[in-house]
Amino acid sequence: MAISISRIVQDLIDKDISIQHALEKGYGNYSAIARILKPMVEEMLGKKVKLESVITAVKRARVTYKPAYHLDVTSVIADSTINLRTDVAKISIEKTKRNMDTVRKMLTGFSQDEYVQIVEGMRTLTLIFDQKLIERIKSNFSLENVLGEKNNLVAIIITSPQKIVETPGCITSFYNALSRLHINIEETLSCSTETIMVLQLKDVGKALAALTNVISEARKMMEKLKSSRNSRLQVKGND
Repeated sequence: MAISISRIVQDLIDKDISIQHALEKGYGNYSAIARILKPMVEEMLGKKVKLESVITAVKRARVTYKPAYHLDVTSVIADSTINLRTDVAKISIEKTKRNMDTVRKMLTGFSQDEYVQIVEGMRTLTLIFDQKLIERIKSNFSLENVLGEKNNLVAIIITSPQKIVETPGCITSFYNALSRLHINIEETLSCSTETIMVLQLKDVGKALAALTNVISEARKMMEKLKSSRNSRLQVKGND
């Protein structure tokens, strides 16, 4: 059975929280959203489609966005804080048993004040650490095992409440803030309540401003909700 444009558009909207939010709140422009979705619709159908058909499908789409879910995300973001770790470097090495054993042994030799993070992939290991440790760390591996190296990086560390562990959508909000500015994230990892993004030094100013704005807007929204609730309780008490 052929897949309809409406079905594809509905599926795409169901997978995009930002579009759902825009439609649910009424600030989403149907034509603009359709232009965003049109290339994906054409790719999935394997043929060209008219923009008007996609616009019609967007208008008819059901919005499955849940405000309560968004409120959970907002409350987590509002209670988040940002810290920076400057003078960070990274190296990527082949993921072999020997290198993994070397990394494990190395970790026991670092003090609590020395910053070291490990990102483990299927074929590589990436070590993120204080730049002052670079020679000490590199000396443990042969040159042919080192796949890449970068210096003068900055780690942005976002610390959130424990609720982030069970609240989907929070980390995406942080990533989206940087994506909209076309900022490349060199490395990223999540450690319980910490979201860590490693960036080039030239991008830190823009990234920090964007992330600070996301948290600030979330706090404003929570304050408005708190004020609204207090007003309703006061009116109810007067009754």
